[in-house]
Parts: sequence; C-alpha cells; structure tokens
Amino acid sequence: MHTVQRKKQNSAKDNESRSIDERRKWKQRQKQNGNIFVILLVVCFLLGVYPAKAEEELKLYASSAVLMDGSSGRILYGKEVAEPLPMASTTKIMTCIVALEEAGDELDGMVCTASEQASRQPQVKLGMQTGEEFYLKDLLYSLMLESHNDTAVCVAETIAGSVEEFAGKMNVKAREIGCEDTYYITPNGLDGEDEGGSHHTTAADLARVLRYCITQSPQAETFLEITGTPQYAFNDVGGKHSYSCVNHNAFLQMMDGALTGKTGFTAKAGYCYVGALQRDDRLLVVSLLACGWPGHKSWKWADTRVLMNYGMDHYSLSVLESGKTRIAPAAVKNGVQTQVGLTEGYERCQLLLGENEKVTCEIKVPKELQAPVKEGTAVGAVQYRVGETVILTAPVRTAERVEVKDFWYGLGVTFDQLLL
Repeated sequence: MHTVQRKKQNSAKDNESRSIDERRKWKQRQKQNGNIFVILLVVCFLLGVYPAKAEEELKLYASSAVLMDGSSGRILYGKEVAEPLPMASTTKIMTCIVALEEAGDELDGMVCTASEQASRQPQVKLGMQTGEEFYLKDLLYSLMLESHNDTAVCVAETIAGSVEEFAGKMNVKAREIGCEDTYYITPNGLDGEDEGGSHHTTAADLARVLRYCITQSPQAETFLEITGTPQYAFNDVGGKHSYSCVNHNAFLQMMDGALTGKTGFTAKAGYCYVGALQRDDRLLVVSLLACGWPGHKSWKWADTRVLMNYGMDHYSLSVLESGKTRIAPAAVKNGVQTQVGLTEGYERCQLLLGENEKVTCEIKVPKELQAPVKEGTAVGAVQYRVGETVILTAPVRTAERVEVKDFWYGLGVTFDQLLL
C-alpha cells in the first residue's frame, strides 16, 4: 500500500515538473517570437517598407459613381464606373448637344412642329399640341431646365426626321466622344429596348459626355448658357401660348463654382445626376447612376457634394508640357548614315494631380528605320501617364533626312571623286 502511494506521489511530482518545464519553454518561445517581430519592424523601417495604405473609400448612396478631372478626362475616383445602367433624363444632355451642333447658325430661326407622337409623351411634359410650332432654341430651355419629354421628341424629329434617326446621331456622337458602353434609343431618357439592346450608359461614359459638352464641343458656350439659366419664358411661334421654365438643378445653388448639370429619374433607373463645378482653375465632373428611389430624392445631392469636396481637398492643377524628353537616335538600315536623330513634338495639357501622384513617360519608337528617311517623319510617340491612364501623347519625328545607300548613290560618289 505504501509503495503504491509513493509511486503516485512521485508521478504527481514528475507531472508538475514537466508542466513547469513546458510553461518555461512556452515563455521562451513567446519571447523569441516577440524579438523576431521587433527585428522585422526595425528592418521594415530601415528599408522603408510599409503596408500599402488602402485607397480612401467614400460613403456613397449611388450604385455607380464617377469623379472626373474635367481638364484631362481622367477618373479621379470611381465606384462601379463601367456598370451599364439606365440613365433616365441625364440622356437629355446628349439630345441638347446634338441638336445644338446639328442646327449650328440656324439655331435661333429653326422652327419645330409638334407631331402627334411628341404631344402624346408622358409627364413631365411642356403640354404642346399637335401642329403647334416653336423655335428650337426656346425648346432647348424647356428640355434642359424642366426636362420635358414631349420637347425631346419634338427636337429629335425636327433635327433628324424621326426619333430613330436622331438616336442614331446620338450613338455616333457617343462613339466620337469615346464612350465605351453607351446606347441611346430615346431622346428623353425614357426606358426602351430594341434589337441593339437597352437604353443605357455607364457612370464613366456619362461623365465623358458632359465633359465634352462643356469643354470640347463647338457649342460648349451655348450649352453652358442654356443649362445655367435660372428661369426662362417664351411663346410658341404664333404667339398664342406662353410658357415658363424653372431650372430644377439644385446643385447650381448648392456649391460655389457650380456650372451645369442634369437630373433624371425613372422607376427603372432611380435618381440619376451629372454635374460640373469649376473653382480655382479646377474643373470637376460628377456622375451618379441608381442613386436611390422615391423617399431618397436628396441622396444625389449628398453624393455630389461628397465627391466634389473630395476632388477639391485632394487634387491641384498642374500643367504638363512635352518636348523635353531626350530620345536616343534610331539606327538606319541601308542609309548613307547609320543613324538618325529623333525629336519630340510639343504638346501641352492641364491636369489634376494628387499629392503623391507623379507623371511618368514611355518612349515608343522603332529600334531601326529603313532608308530613305524623310526629315520630319512621324516614327513614334512619347506617352505621358498618371498610373495606367495616358494623359498626353506627343509625336516623335525624324530630325534630318537620310538618303538610301544604293547603286545610284555609289555612282554619284564615284563621279564626284573623279571630278575632284
């Protein structure tokens, strides 16, 4: 009995001893791990290696949104920028600019006659009667300030003969602007589908269209004049009826420097908006798609303010000029000279840059040219980028002429030597 008790006591002591040893070893391992962690931190500090800072994420209501640099067209901040979505009455900025450009100098005198199709359009509408006549310029105020659907159809039919033909002009213009996924069916933004797809755009494309309207179109000044007008009154051509329009773009009174914009809503699209602001030489464009449904009408204004303030707080204007990049001569095959000098052409643009953003350049020229080479021949380009976005492209040209080294050249050299 005593022997068994002694064995149990010895076993308990052994277990306690092992437990103490294990705890001691565990503490030693923890201390070693801590030392290793400290050493790693010191190494990272000395090498300048830090965890990458996550891109600031803005809290936005819109399903899709873009903040664009109006100067360069670069997207400064985006959320689902390439998602195809219906855009409701923001469509009318394209309707307006196509009508302005197609009408040209005839804008003031062009008469629009309301068709039955135009007069049957749903609210929101001017209330035009079939056969009633209007001046095109007056209708563009109705289109952009009050967003009248009958006006959009009347304008489209006057410019192109039919809604379908006018939509074709809108789609051609979209491709010219550089829109990557936009398809127009209606001039007023009402939802529609045909064999080509559904009426839609993306936040990136919508911003591109407004940027074109205010910075690139030959009718930019007139577009800004119309869309920035607080209110407008006009009569039909016969003078029988008078109409008044009030600008429903609340953004114009919301922020200093607000330039233009257009709202939109359908049950399918939700609330949409696109607008531009210019302040301290900085031009910003914001586009929002699917920014809430009834009960949340103010969300688009909240998102617009957030994005515009983000742009103002984080970006400043910079000027980019080409022509200073050193380019190595290119080899010339079968030439009287073995190489030819290359020069970069001069180009200039403005752009917005963040604090830590830098412009990089990439030279794209062939390693070898085939003689003969003419002076001033474009043989390549220098691309200037911010991140992955190409901001400016400057041509690279040959600085001199290089003749081909052939039989006739050799004969000429021989003849010259004989004369000497």
